[in-house]
Amino acid sequence: MISAQEVSKLRARTGAGMMECKKALEEAGGDAERAAQILRERGVLKAAARAERIAAEGIVAAAVSPDRRSGVLVEVNCETDFVGQSEAFVSFTDAVAAAALAEAPAVLADLLSVKLASGQSVAEAAPALSLTVGEKITVRRFHRLTASRGKIFSYRHGSRLGVLVELAGGTPELALDVALQVAASRPKCLDRSQVTAADLQSERELYAKQLREQGKPEAMIENIVRGKLEKFYGEVCLLDQPFIKEEKITIKQRLAQHQAEALQFARFELGEGIAKAEKDFASEVAAQLG
Repeated sequence: MISAQEVSKLRARTGAGMMECKKALEEAGGDAERAAQILRERGVLKAAARAERIAAEGIVAAAVSPDRRSGVLVEVNCETDFVGQSEAFVSFTDAVAAAALAEAPAVLADLLSVKLASGQSVAEAAPALSLTVGEKITVRRFHRLTASRGKIFSYRHGSRLGVLVELAGGTPELALDVALQVAASRPKCLDRSQVTAADLQSERELYAKQLREQGKPEAMIENIVRGKLEKFYGEVCLLDQPFIKEEKITIKQRLAQHQAEALQFARFELGEGIAKAEKDFASEVAAQLG
């Protein structure tokens, strides 16, 4: 019987996972040295060492159901663009996106427990792929859109950016226009009703402070702030943004031309929010030579 203390000691020594340590100790009959060697032979120690690396490359995948009633975006990360373009990595990412669409997990932990066609869960398949390609593999996030009264459409810009939009009415071509708008202009919300009171107040106070520092008369400030807030709405609200293909009209006006309505959207850009280490390659080379 392997004790929790024995497992904990081996884990602290090797950096491997609890279950890997337990299995190795059981196979080694409780011999910690032999268990460590088993982990080394299986490549688990290499996988554990990769856990601290930064994985900010990879793929943003999209999948939409045949009836266009649901769609998902999934981001899977690796360490280099080379691995991100490999057949094994692309196949894994597509499988995860398909699983997210088919099984409708509520949160990331649920997605990680979903079984793939290989019989492994997503959580089991990721480190297995890591051992194959030699890089850290992370299923970082996913987002699901379920249509309310429209249809879901997707757009991918290469492998690094994905968009989902729900459109009621209109055409696939119009949906593509809206998705391109989301991809290029990075709206934060659909319309003005989704701008929080706190964000609005923060912008209002910032503009007023800037105008006072510029010496603008107090009587003029309110009107100027009002105009700046209109510009702010045009930056953060999809429906208020100038249409990228015809900037004289807004997205809302473009939709109205086709008696269509945009109901929701989601946008994933590869690596956004991941702190990447800045490398000074010249210093590294100099250090090696010196």
